[in-house]
Amino acid sequence: MRLAVSTLGLPGEGLDRAIEIAAGHGCQGLELRLHPDTGVHAGLGAAERRSVRERVERAGLEIAALAGYVRICEPGPDEPVIEALLADLRLAADLDAPGVRVFPRGDDPAVGARRLKAVSGAAGELGRRVLVETHDLMATGAAVAGLLAAADRPGATGAIWDLLHPWRHGEPPADTLAALGPHLRYVQVKDAVSAVDTTPVPMGRGSVPLEEAGELLRGAGYDGWVSLEWERTWYPQVAPVEEILPGAAEWVRRFAA
Repeated sequence: MRLAVSTLGLPGEGLDRAIEIAAGHGCQGLELRLHPDTGVHAGLGAAERRSVRERVERAGLEIAALAGYVRICEPGPDEPVIEALLADLRLAADLDAPGVRVFPRGDDPAVGARRLKAVSGAAGELGRRVLVETHDLMATGAAVAGLLAAADRPGATGAIWDLLHPWRHGEPPADTLAALGPHLRYVQVKDAVSAVDTTPVPMGRGSVPLEEAGELLRGAGYDGWVSLEWERTWYPQVAPVEEILPGAAEWVRRFAA
């Protein structure tokens, strides 16, 4: 496993500060939230894209993933969703990020599968993946696996296991991992007060079954990215991410395959 940190945990901080924190706390990568507030988004020009990539690389870091906000199953016409996702995939290629996170949003796998098929050719040509997170109305591994199976584009897609969401929707970690199986490409780690109160807390101080998930990942030989998604953007009252990163780094060390 390799540790990354999401810029979702750094509201109001620029890319240089995110790089400084990641490099200074044992991370190998950055998960870049795509949003105007972060300075990284599909609207960047060629020179700005080169600058982002070069600054990250100079620090000895990699871009683990782009955390986009395309809603792949959202009701409505396909074209805006497809165009937004293609723009994010082109950005990923320019930044040398292996994949782009998307949310399900809707609950109809046929809608998402159709859109994933539509971008799969471009994703393959660019050498990038669309990574569907266990979130929204498809919060379980079973739901995301069903969507990806319907799309049937294993070379262009993958799954992100956010350790919080399947568990809080009643799916045990062993079932999530079994469902995601070969689709699993990325893990987001976090802890929270409870399945009902998702306020972030330091690793090991909440209710998310982190020990069980870690043992399962080690047993499966998972050796991909693990990103600390510290949601300070949504919970501004919680501690700065640099106070949480040591716990995430220790978790990765203990469970690395």
